Amino acid sequence: MDIQEIGSLSFGALRDRKVRTILTILMVAVGSGLMIALNGMGAGFNVFIEEQFDRLAPNTLFITPTPPAVGGLGGFGGPPPASKVTLNFQVERVLRSIPAVGDVVPVYQGSVTVQSQGIALTASVFSLDPPKIFILDPALELIDGSDIRSNDPTGVLIGHEIANPVGEDRSFAVLGQAIRVRYSFIDVDTGRQNIDERTFFVRGILKPTGNPTLDKVLIVETRVGNSLLHKSGKYDMLLVLANSRDEVSIVEEEVRSIYGNNLGITTPASMLKTIQEFTGGFRIFINGIAVVAVLVGSVGIVTTLYTSVTERTREIGTMKAMGAQKSFILGLFLIEGLVIGILGATVGSIAGIGGGFALVAGFSSSDAPSISPAFLLRDLAAVWFLSLSLSMVAAILPAWKASRISPVEALRHD
Repeated sequence: MDIQEIGSLSFGALRDRKVRTILTILMVAVGSGLMIALNGMGAGFNVFIEEQFDRLAPNTLFITPTPPAVGGLGGFGGPPPASKVTLNFQVERVLRSIPAVGDVVPVYQGSVTVQSQGIALTASVFSLDPPKIFILDPALELIDGSDIRSNDPTGVLIGHEIANPVGEDRSFAVLGQAIRVRYSFIDVDTGRQNIDERTFFVRGILKPTGNPTLDKVLIVETRVGNSLLHKSGKYDMLLVLANSRDEVSIVEEEVRSIYGNNLGITTPASMLKTIQEFTGGFRIFINGIAVVAVLVGSVGIVTTLYTSVTERTREIGTMKAMGAQKSFILGLFLIEGLVIGILGATVGSIAGIGGGFALVAGFSSSDAPSISPAFLLRDLAAVWFLSLSLSMVAAILPAWKASRISPVEALRHD
């Protein structure tokens, strides 16, 4: 008997047990589809993260007074290490003196309560020279009529979600409107909590950026921020602009040579690398779950073919009595496993692609930035061949058992 006859008999056996065959194919399809959907969503998230970081100025270094905690209590949710360097005008002047540095922008930060039209919101404050806000996002846009001014002590720029709070039917603030900003602080002399309250006029409103920090921010002039937030000239951050993205590493080395590891230095490239490492680890974990689902499908193949061997014992004995060799019986069941694997992997691939888009659409909202799954041909092929390979491996044991059946014992089987 040739391969065509083996194939015909295998297809006939699967067709005769169509319900069981369909359920086994679905088990394989669920595992491969889950893996493809999760891979696509993970790849799409990586593309989204890269696009978001491309919006940041690639030649910017973010300098903070406290370096990230490494080990110790700070690495496990404890207090961060005490800062050994105070960011102030003197540090700003030193950084400006580095030849590869084009500009240094001081930033004050804090959290305030904003009041308008009887509504109060909590917002973050970024205090810097307002035109320099484009350093944080070169693609940033403001609504028509916005006016960005330097040295404007009463002006404020507000993020889209401050102007239009999520879930509210009306705007919180419009261009030209006066808003009240309240900052609570502890007086270092008396130890009592005080409140500083100021009135500002909305000079500009940012269009949605997809960056929650910028969408929920108030931007005021540097000296105003120093006074309102009672910073006493101690910056929370310095934005250091290298002359080009190729000189970022040179600037970082110069800063390290001056201040050692006593300052926190972050670049868009390093942030992107950290996030990608985290998402990579998470994808491995999720893919592990998907592999388990594929293995469950393989167990289903073993169960199906083992049951088929038991039910077809007399049939196998008859074929052996007619001269069928062990290789023929072995091939018969291996082809059944191959067909189940091919159909399950193919159906799973199609379902996984559709499921990836469905999951993203189901968990996204109109206000959230768009994230689309990304399906790479090599990933699809890898999952398809993995599902097929596991299906073939699962078929080996039942096929081997069937090939070892004695024709005499098989013909006596009821």
